[in-house]
Amino acid sequence: MTRFLLRRLAAVPLTLLAVSVLVFLATQVLPGDVARTILGREATDGSVRALDHELGLDRPLVAQYGSWLGHFATGDWGTSYTLHVPVRGLLLERLGHSLFLAAFAFALLVPVALALGVIAGLYHGRALDRAITSTTLALGATPEFVTGIVLLVVFSVELRWLPASAQTRPGADGLGQTLWHLLLPAVSLVLVCTGYVARHVRAGTVAVVEGPYVRAARLRGTGEARIVLRHVLRNATVPATSALGVQLQYLLGGIVVVELLFNYPGAGALLLQSAQDKDLPTLQASALVLGALYMLVVLLGDLLHRLLDPRIRLGGIA
Repeated sequence: MTRFLLRRLAAVPLTLLAVSVLVFLATQVLPGDVARTILGREATDGSVRALDHELGLDRPLVAQYGSWLGHFATGDWGTSYTLHVPVRGLLLERLGHSLFLAAFAFALLVPVALALGVIAGLYHGRALDRAITSTTLALGATPEFVTGIVLLVVFSVELRWLPASAQTRPGADGLGQTLWHLLLPAVSLVLVCTGYVARHVRAGTVAVVEGPYVRAARLRGTGEARIVLRHVLRNATVPATSALGVQLQYLLGGIVVVELLFNYPGAGALLLQSAQDKDLPTLQASALVLGALYMLVVLLGDLLHRLLDPRIRLGGIA
């Protein structure tokens, strides 16, 4: 386990460096001129060139990249071109909002996916199993913005049960009000992610139920509820761990669309808005931080999987 962790941690700096290069190059190929976007279409060529020089956009790309990466590594993430505030404080605040929404969606996803997967596995091959599998498979194939729009139309427009906008500030507003406003965006993410996790739990449940120790427990007269709690859930959780890790990674990507759809002030919405406004400091910092967060989630998922599965931990599988 220690060797595995050290190998993965050693690869992090090189991966982040590669991500930083890709992020910087991607922001350079955005259509349009940054200075003219800031000054407006009526700006003269002289004022555009002056702003390019002031922002350092007229320097060679290598010099721009080195300056940006050096400042970023020391905590100076620049100032937003459009909002005129330090990018670091703005991004960290928005990132906190996004992590709160992702955590809320993940907290809903875990019990729902485990319950559906265990039920489908216990009723393997029956109508209930087929209904759960086909429904979750269809929901998983539906993009989150489609499920979000359907939820908005049904529960906000037609029934008027839930607010259509997620304009809330976690930590500033009350917890109950915050969760109420975030229920629709969280559910739209959960619906897309549930099927993948439930299928892994179902497969693990089927394997456990058909195992010899479960048959032996039944012969001893052990109740079904105790078998499920002591044997099925414990063993079905291991394959679900890697699936949950994958879906947590997906949440960080899918949350961008959901934040835009529900008007939620998160890091994903900030990333899209900065790309539209050609706000390079905000765009570059947002993309790099989200990429680093994605890598961290992958690493934690792998570690948790190895800790829960002794076959991997003791077998020395990399």
